[in-house]
Amino acid sequence: MKTRLRMRLLVVSIGALVTTACTTNKDPVFTGYAEADLVYVASSGPGLLERLDVARGTRVDANASLFALDTESERIERSAAQARMQRAQSQVQNLSKGRRPPEVQVVQQQVAQAEAELEMSAQQLKRNEALVAQGFVADIRLDELRSARDRDQAKVAELRAQLVVARTASRPDEIAAAEAERRAADYDLAQVAWREQQKVRRAPQAALVYDVLFRVGEWVPAGTPVVALQPDSALKIRFFVAQARLAQLAVGTRVLVSCDGCPANLAATVSFVSPQAEFTPPVIYSNESRDKLVFLVEAHPDDATRLALKPGQPVDVRLQAPASARGA
Repeated sequence: MKTRLRMRLLVVSIGALVTTACTTNKDPVFTGYAEADLVYVASSGPGLLERLDVARGTRVDANASLFALDTESERIERSAAQARMQRAQSQVQNLSKGRRPPEVQVVQQQVAQAEAELEMSAQQLKRNEALVAQGFVADIRLDELRSARDRDQAKVAELRAQLVVARTASRPDEIAAAEAERRAADYDLAQVAWREQQKVRRAPQAALVYDVLFRVGEWVPAGTPVVALQPDSALKIRFFVAQARLAQLAVGTRVLVSCDGCPANLAATVSFVSPQAEFTPPVIYSNESRDKLVFLVEAHPDDATRLALKPGQPVDVRLQAPASARGA
């Protein structure tokens, strides 16, 4: 009874994992299936699906248009960003030069007026100094005239300084701040343009359109795939190997592939051997349970094999005999 139960568990384990079915010790057959790593193309932003340029089952070249989402909101943001950039550029230009010529002319006239007043106050002071010396004017009058002259001199100096300021640009710190605002506006515009470009998606490489997940007019959430692509290099063969045969399969090993209705002499190259064993149902590891351990192996098919297989198709895998053995 125990022997029968042990044999039943072994059959269930091998059948459930689709593992090795050995016809002879020299010609092991590994049962597996074809699988494809699909590329799911999505947009980083949400929107209505405005255009769908491909159909399921067709082939597309690299950089071919796949679909486009509505970009009205991005166009509005782009216009606003362009306006902010133009404003920042105008501010930089305005701060990089002096005042307008009419404003400079006004300051020049003010300087001329102040100089005339200074000249008049200086002449009055000079005349009154002579009168004081002759005794016709009191000394206190000279103090008033000297104060008026000093006041006019200060006014002339002030207006001359204002004229220099009017003819020069703003302070370097203000110009640097305006330059930073302009760069920030440039970045905002570039970000909006990038978001708008993300609404129009293209094929990253030549591939088969495996599936189309939305239709025109439907709302597509951000990051949700719209088209699933199967690139030419996406197809692989997966099969399971018992630990007793694991040493015969390493990365780079050539294997033969066969399937129902497929051409003869299909081949593939082992590209991955799992480092972790799998088995079912769960058993305690012992010498009796070693045959239940299996390892996942993946193989990259040749061009002819890739064209003959479809994802999900069951296949049989055999070790390719060495050249000496084939010649014998």
